This record gives sequence, structure tokens and C-alpha cells, in this order.
Amino acid sequence: MFVPATSFTASVCGGVFTHFKREEDASMTRGKLDEELSRISEIADTITPGCLLLCNESFASTNEREGSEIARQVITAMIEARVKVVFVTHLFDLADSVYRQRLETALFLRAEREPDGRRTFHVVPGEPLPTSYGEDSYRRIFGLPSVAAGTALVAGDTAEALD
Repeated sequence: MFVPATSFTASVCGGVFTHFKREEDASMTRGKLDEELSRISEIADTITPGCLLLCNESFASTNEREGSEIARQVITAMIEARVKVVFVTHLFDLADSVYRQRLETALFLRAEREPDGRRTFHVVPGEPLPTSYGEDSYRRIFGLPSVAAGTALVAGDTAEALD
């Protein structure tokens, strides 16, 4: 599997499950949040201890408070079921609340920035910040100075070291 790093070490897992953001249901039979909840329910019915769940911007289809609460419950349930979770999010409420728990098994990563805001394209350990790349891009396009970052949360039985 391709890994954009000098090296990568991970334990063997029983299965890899993904929950990534999708486009709106073209048939309009249900909304985005309903579709996301349906997919995570299917995963929860199938996933077993020792598996890996990869989430990218899950539950961002609703407001930050509700999306964060849903994600917290999913993460907690998966960790209790001994599932490793990698959760990429810009939901600061979610990332910050999990960070404040100081879980030994959690690793928080974010995109590194130079003091002047330039991107290094490195992912480094760091606490969540209440900002996102959307604002950074807006400021860059319209000529305003900015520094911003997103957060990736890695949690489970063990947080693997990433280079």
C-alpha cells in the first residue's frame, strides 16, 4: 500500500473499513446525514475487534456540535470494541474534546506550518487548533495573511508511530 512517508509501521488487522464523505444522494430519497448514519451502522454491524476504521470528514454534513457528538459516540464505541480508529476531521469540538481526555492510545496529527504560514507538507504530532484550511485558502486567494491547520486523530488499542 502506498504511504507518503519515509517509513511506516503498522500492525496486521482483521479488516479495513472506510467511512468517507460522499456526495448528496441524487435521488433525494434521504439526506447526507441519514446516508452517513446508515453507512456507519452497516460498518458497526460488520466490524470486529482488531479491525481498522478509517474516517475522513465523517459527520461534517451536520453542524459542528451534532457532528462532533455523533463522532465521539462512534469513536468511543469502536475503541471499546477494540477497533483501531483513524479519524480526519476539521470538527474542532470533536478533536479538542478527545484531546482533552489525554488518552494514552490517541495520537493527534496536523499539517505542519512554518511560522509565516507556509506549508511544509509534513504531518506532525500536535494538539488540535480551532482553524481550518478553508479559511487559509480564502485568505490566500484574497491576499490576507493567515496560519491554519486541520487535525487527524489516531485512536485505538495502540497508536502506531508515524514518520
